[in-house]
Amino acid sequence: MAEIIQRDGTWTFDGQTLRLVPGHDKSVSLLRKTLGELALPLEALAGIAFEHGKKSGRLRLRLRDGADPLLQATGGKLTDSGDPYQLLVEPDRYGVAEYLVDEVRGALLIEQIPAAPCTAYLLPGPPVPLSVSAGDGTASFDGERVRLEWNWKTEEAKSASGTRSLALADITAVEWQPAVGLENGHLRFTVRNAPTKAPPKYDPNAVELWGFKKDPLMALVAAAVQTRLPHPAAPSVPAAAEDTQPAAPRTTAPAPSAEDHDTLLRRLRELGELHRAGVLTEEEFTAAKQAVLRRM
Repeated sequence: MAEIIQRDGTWTFDGQTLRLVPGHDKSVSLLRKTLGELALPLEALAGIAFEHGKKSGRLRLRLRDGADPLLQATGGKLTDSGDPYQLLVEPDRYGVAEYLVDEVRGALLIEQIPAAPCTAYLLPGPPVPLSVSAGDGTASFDGERVRLEWNWKTEEAKSASGTRSLALADITAVEWQPAVGLENGHLRFTVRNAPTKAPPKYDPNAVELWGFKKDPLMALVAAAVQTRLPHPAAPSVPAAAEDTQPAAPRTTAPAPSAEDHDTLLRRLRELGELHRAGVLTEEEFTAAKQAVLRRM
């Protein structure tokens, strides 16, 4: 087991799951504290890196595309301080951070986790019911319906329509955009058969955000809804085709091509280097090597 404990948070890896617990320091963002502990299965990870710094270092996780509904909903727009997949590391713990990196990378190599995008979410998303008040309204989600309520700061043209109740079945997309500079952010829901080009300030299916402390929490509402929408990379098969297509016959796997063979040889060399460096034990090295040889 590898573990690093910092004021910014604690990361623990047991070989199969990486657990991220936000710290209690005042510098830890409200978004990370509200999100709480995350348990990331190894299959959700695409990589890990440690960056040295003069005053502090930083651990960074890279998840596979489509593995996390929060990242899907926010589109890479989370700030460094609000990103739950980053951890500030104090200089006297650099060695521990590098050891954690080696352990995770070794496990990814042994288990041969693919780098390809996911076709289904591997993380559950924020729990519901969930309600956040920020900007010009309050967004609530109970797993089946989104409720948008307005406050005294809402434009009259939008609040005149009253409280909005959107069925999950009618929502086709959700978008979260943080406030940046002089540009306001928003949480917007795209509703089936009701396209609009109205800015969030006037859109009754959007909450406008102005960059205040609680604004990032709207990303949790976006992620909770995103989890329950069809995955953007999920294969779509027409219903008629499913009924008429006969089951494909089972066949043996084709022999690896020359390019595949070179890749497997390269993997063997990498395993040997990890073994000589002490990253892999004798048992881990033997198991990983046999798995590669079977594929050859």
